[in-house]
Amino acid sequence: MKVNIFGSTGYIGKKSLEIIINYFPDLKINLLCANRNINILEKQIKIYKPKYVYLFDEKKLKDLKKIITKNTKILNKNDLFIYLNNTKSDFTVLAVSGHKSLNYFESIIKNTKFLGLVSKECIVSAGHIFTKYTKNNNIKIFPLDSEHFAMNQLFDFSKKYFHLNKIYLTASGGPFLNQNYKDLKNVTFNQAINHPIWSMGYKNSLDSATLVNKCLELIEAHYLFDIPFNKLDILIHPQALVHSIFEFKNYVTNMVYFYHDMSIPLFNFFNQKFNYVPKKINNYNFKKNNFLKFSPIKKRHYPIYDFFNNLDKNDPKNIIKFNMANEFAVNLFKNKKIIYTDIFKIIKKFTFLNLYSSVNTNKEVIDYHNEFEQKLNSVYAYKK
Repeated sequence: MKVNIFGSTGYIGKKSLEIIINYFPDLKINLLCANRNINILEKQIKIYKPKYVYLFDEKKLKDLKKIITKNTKILNKNDLFIYLNNTKSDFTVLAVSGHKSLNYFESIIKNTKFLGLVSKECIVSAGHIFTKYTKNNNIKIFPLDSEHFAMNQLFDFSKKYFHLNKIYLTASGGPFLNQNYKDLKNVTFNQAINHPIWSMGYKNSLDSATLVNKCLELIEAHYLFDIPFNKLDILIHPQALVHSIFEFKNYVTNMVYFYHDMSIPLFNFFNQKFNYVPKKINNYNFKKNNFLKFSPIKKRHYPIYDFFNNLDKNDPKNIIKFNMANEFAVNLFKNKKIIYTDIFKIIKKFTFLNLYSSVNTNKEVIDYHNEFEQKLNSVYAYKK
C-alpha cells in the first residue's frame, strides 16, 4: 500500500514515518515532499527509500540531485501535478504549514483514498468549497489535529442519539498562560514558541501562544463536521488531556481524552486498514495523575478570541483574511520586524482590508491569497 507524505521533514512528517516503520510493514513510502531541509530529507531517502521525492524550494534541487539514489526519482512541480492527477495512493499525510498547501490540495484529493489532514490552513481558507471537491472523489478525510481527531471519535454518536448543545475545543494556554497580553511586549520568538506540552513547528507553537491556533481549529471544526459556529467554543485546559467536550441537551456531557502525543492520531489514521494493536503507545495514568482543570478564556489574556468571536465568519473572505494576516504577522515577528503584541494589531487591521475578488473555486481562493499577500507586502515592504 502506497503512502505519500507532504511535509516529511517537519514534526508530523517525521512522526508519521516513525509510526509506519514501527507498526505498519505493509505500508510503502511512495512520495516524500519537503520544503527545503536537505539534510533531513537525505536521511529519509536512505532509510525509507521512497520512489519519488519533491522539494518545494526548487532553488535547492541541485543539492537534492547530489544525494539522490538510483531508485528514487526527483519530481519537479509540473511532474508532481501530473503524477497526483494520474495515479492513486492509499494514504496521504498533508502536513504542510501555511496557506501554500492549497496549491496541492485539489490534486491530493483526486489522488488518495485516505487523507490525514494536519494542514489546517487549507481547510480554513477553502472550507466553504470543501464539500464540492470531496463528494465526487472516493476519499476519507481523517483529521489529525488532536481536537478534531477527538471529535471524530464521538461525532457519529452525537448525531445519531442526542441533540447537541455545544462542543468545546480545549486549549492548553501556551507558554504565557494566565499572563496579561499587554505585558508581553518584550517576549522573544524563542519564548513564544516554547510550548509547555506539545512539540510542534514554530508556526503552530506561536499560534498556540496567541490562541490563533485554536481559532483556526474552530473554523476547521465548523467546515469538517458542518457544525454551526454558535455551537462551538473554547476552554482553557492546561493539562491537554481532554481534547474535545460534547455537551448534549439531555444534560449528558462526554469528554474525549488521550495523552498529548501525536503518535495516537497518526497510529489510528494508518490503522484504519489493519486493526493492529499498538505495543509502545501508552495511556495516561489517571491513578497517578487525576487532576483536570478547565477555565473560560479571559480577554485580557487572549484578546484575539474576543475579536474572532465578533468577526462575521459566515463570509469566507473574512476567514481567509484573518488566517493570512496572522500568517504574515507571525513571519514579521519571526524575522524581528515587529514585537509580539503587534501580531494582534496586524490581524485586526488587515482583516478589514477590502478585496473584491471571488473565492468560489480553489484557483480563486489561491488568487485571493496572492492578492492579499501583495497588499500586505506593499504596506510593510517586507518579503519572506
